[in-house]
Amino acid sequence: MTTSTERFTRHRHIASDILMALALIGCVTLGSSIAVHGITQPDRSWPAESLAAVSCLAQLKARTHPRSALVVAAVCTVITVALGYLLTPLLLAPLMIALYRLAADTDPRTTRVYGAATIVAVVTTAMLDLTTGDTILVRTVGPVLWLMLPLVGGSRERLRRRWTDSVQARAAYAERTREEEARLRVAEERLRIARELHDVVAHHMAVANAQAGTARHLAPTHPEQAQKLLGELTATTSSALLELRATVGVLRQPDDHDTDSLEPAPGLDRLPELIAKCESAGVEVTVTTEGEPRPLSPGVDLTAYRIIQEALTNVTKHGTGNGACVRLRYGDGRLLISVTNDGSGTPGPVPGEGYGLMGMRERAHSVGGNLLAGPRPEGGFEVSTALPLHSLAPEEDEAFL
Repeated sequence: MTTSTERFTRHRHIASDILMALALIGCVTLGSSIAVHGITQPDRSWPAESLAAVSCLAQLKARTHPRSALVVAAVCTVITVALGYLLTPLLLAPLMIALYRLAADTDPRTTRVYGAATIVAVVTTAMLDLTTGDTILVRTVGPVLWLMLPLVGGSRERLRRRWTDSVQARAAYAERTREEEARLRVAEERLRIARELHDVVAHHMAVANAQAGTARHLAPTHPEQAQKLLGELTATTSSALLELRATVGVLRQPDDHDTDSLEPAPGLDRLPELIAKCESAGVEVTVTTEGEPRPLSPGVDLTAYRIIQEALTNVTKHGTGNGACVRLRYGDGRLLISVTNDGSGTPGPVPGEGYGLMGMRERAHSVGGNLLAGPRPEGGFEVSTALPLHSLAPEEDEAFL
């Protein structure tokens, strides 16, 4: 469908072509009447003017049919030369315009072939019409130079257009690349937030479910213990709400209120609190630390905490035994973490490749680490990961600050 801009451009081209054709007719009319001392030419100018009119009208189609327009202009010019008219730039104006359009709108090979054939035809006709008083310079050398000028100018215009098109193409590609990069960053941020929400909700809801089930079981026979578990259940849900609020807080606008009360991102310093919640749900957790504890970057600290949290959540939901072992080993530049479920000698069920295991792997990879998860030969399930002490992706640390 043609737009208003395209219609305006087309009408502007038509108007400029008509004005150019009228100007060319005027040039040829003036050129056919020029008399040079010592050179004879026909007394009547109407043949040259008639041929010029045909040649100029052909230029109206030069934008879409440059080869045909050049052929018509060349034939008219050759006939004009054969009639004895003096070749001047004014008389050659239609042919020069046709050569310019050919060089600007076609490929170099076409320009060379058609341009050379046109120049040879015009110069050969002019040499056949040489008389005693004429000079070779005026009849041949001059027209060759005049006809070479539009070929050079058209070729430069073609190169300029190609350079402009390449610059615009590179600019468009750069714009698309920036847009794709922005979309990728948005998608990564959404994935990070979704991962945070999953870890927070899945862990706390699993612990809360275990606490509620245990409290219901103990209520008829041990009401005091049931009341204690219900109190811990309240603390668990309150903690879940606080962490959920802190996670969703990254979506707030800078001018939103009450942002100072958001909790900082959790780390391994909150591991005892996490262990206590799991034990309140009936899962006995032992923690062993090997090596000298070292400070971790914010991204790695949060990643280590979330991996342990998700692994203990899987133990709470899927574990066949009642215990889990968390081992932290600080090595040279790396932190090795393993969470093992004691399956009591029977193979434990595989939690499945759900969002939990996917999230753990993505977290480990995001800071330059790796993670393995699977059933143990002696029973149970094990999650092990190796994390660098400092994130290999600085932007990840900035995202958690």
